[in-house]
This record gives sequence, C-alpha cells and structure tokens, in this order.
Amino acid sequence: MAFFLTDSERAQPSYTWVQDYSLRRPGARDAIYRLSKRLIDLTLVLTAAPLWLPLLATCYAAIKFENPRAPAFFVQARTGRDGRRFQVPKLRTMVEDAPQMVESLSALNIRQGTDFKVANDPRVTGVGRVLRRPHLDELPQLWNVIKGEMSLVGPRPTSLPPSAYRMWHTERFETTPGLTCLWQLDEDAFPRFDDRIRLDILYTQRACLTLDLKIIFLTLVYLLKGGRGV
Repeated sequence: MAFFLTDSERAQPSYTWVQDYSLRRPGARDAIYRLSKRLIDLTLVLTAAPLWLPLLATCYAAIKFENPRAPAFFVQARTGRDGRRFQVPKLRTMVEDAPQMVESLSALNIRQGTDFKVANDPRVTGVGRVLRRPHLDELPQLWNVIKGEMSLVGPRPTSLPPSAYRMWHTERFETTPGLTCLWQLDEDAFPRFDDRIRLDILYTQRACLTLDLKIIFLTLVYLLKGGRGV
C-alpha cells in the first residue's frame, strides 16, 4: 500500500511533486533501475574525485590543525539495506567526549522520538561548525558509495539498530541508503522521526532515475543556498 503525505508534509509544497512519480514495480524494470543507479553512482563519484579528494584532504588538515592529537575521523555503525549494519565514516566535527555529553544536553533536544539534535550544539568544534553547514563532514561516505554500501540518493542510514524500528518503518530498508534524501532538502522542517520515515518510504515506493537526478539537483541547490531548505 502506498504511503501518502501527512499534514506536516503537505505543509511543505516542495514535496508534493514526489507523488507525481509512478509506484515502483518489482521485476526486470526494477532490476535495470538498480543497475543503472549503481553505474551512475560510480560514474559521478569517480569522475568528481579530482574535486572531492583535495577538498577532503583540506578538511582533514583543518581538523588536525585545530587539535593535532584528536582523530580527524569519526566512525559509527549504521543500519543499511535489509537491516544490515555497516561502518560509516565522517569527519569529526565534535569534541572527543561528545557521546558522554548527550545526557547532560537532553533538555535541549529539538528532535522528537529517538533522534537527538541540539541547536548551536556546544559539542561542535570551531572547524566543525564550518564543515557542518555545507555537509562537508559527510565527504568520507563517498567511500561507502564506491563500496556499494550506500548510494548518492536514498534514505539516510541511522545509528539505530533494526530492532529500534517499528514494523511499518522497515519498508525504508528495501532501498540502499544514501548521502542525500527527500527530508534533507529541508531537514529542520521535519523534527518528528516518523515524518522523516514517511518521506523515506515515499521515496522507496517511487524511486527511479529521474527522481534520483532531481533530488541530486535539489541537494546542490540546497548546498548553494548555505544549507537552507529548497
């Protein structure tokens, strides 16, 4: 059964266009789509390597310059397709003891449900604030795309184990997780975990190359606008 937009999602006009895409159908056409998507992922990531590799090296150097003794990367287990766990690297944007500070900051959490996010998070470093707005801290995940654990477009993988999801949530696991997704185009508009899951499922049910390319384009617009919703 197709998932439809909730009232909070309908309040965001930029997302109503997604329902214009046809529902996916299992079979040969879906297999061709998945193969084509994989080829596009590899082509775009490898072709752009002369751009993102020096940028990654520059970000790495900035983190090490700020704190030479601290690691520049942060690696976390995430849940991917079919509920499989895999390791996701990020450039470190927080102080080393950030996980231990979650409880003391819980009253400032602006997310609802199992998510945690603090506005003007005091755990974020000076360099980290610069990297986070254009999502440069996500650059190492291009390696996950090359390995096939992630795609350029798909539901964002979370640190939650599969057991933490409700039954209807698990439809999002039918698609390879991605670097960008529908709700990331205006992340602050969806503080509720369930609303973001519904958008993930909306994408999963309608995923196709034209939708993927549109999300990539809108993500570039989002980044050019300084991380503000499209």
